[in-house]
Amino acid sequence: MTAEYKLQMTPVSDEAAEGRAKELLDGAREKLGFVPNMYRAMAINPGVLSTYLHGYEHFRQSGVFTPPEQEAVFLAVSRDNGCDYCLAAHSMLAVNVSNLPQEEAYAIRAGRVLKDEALNALVQFTDHMWATRGRPTDSEVAAFKQAGYSDIHLLEIILAMAVKTLSNYTNHVNHTEVDDAFAAHRAAAE
Repeated sequence: MTAEYKLQMTPVSDEAAEGRAKELLDGAREKLGFVPNMYRAMAINPGVLSTYLHGYEHFRQSGVFTPPEQEAVFLAVSRDNGCDYCLAAHSMLAVNVSNLPQEEAYAIRAGRVLKDEALNALVQFTDHMWATRGRPTDSEVAAFKQAGYSDIHLLEIILAMAVKTLSNYTNHVNHTEVDDAFAAHRAAAE
């Protein structure tokens, strides 16, 4: 899903990149082997891309969630925000990098119950946090903790929601085209 409105600015190309935008895009290419279209859209305002990359790195490196749990949170938030670009990207990462079974990744995308009960509790609580705009009920927190999670996990979900909302909303207003690297998961059968 994209916004009705589309930014009237062009994503930053390699030829047009300057200053901080160039540094960030060059760093992405060095790390990933290519520059995702989303990063080019964010680089229109380098502060957006820098903030995203900083928060994303903290979430990934915190060690609080396993890689499959990280992808479950990112997929849930991207689904809740209606971001087709991030659903495709995180589905690819979930299946090919983080070892989240494809059927579980696609179940998250479709809003279906997961076979893994703890992962299902994580996704349900992430959805609850999104729906309440970060105002969880005591009963939802109790169910979340019963599944083995804690307050530090709750704070990590808030970090992931901030990072994904930044990328999801940028993709909405930019109408970001899904990169070839993620295309196989674009509109995956759910």
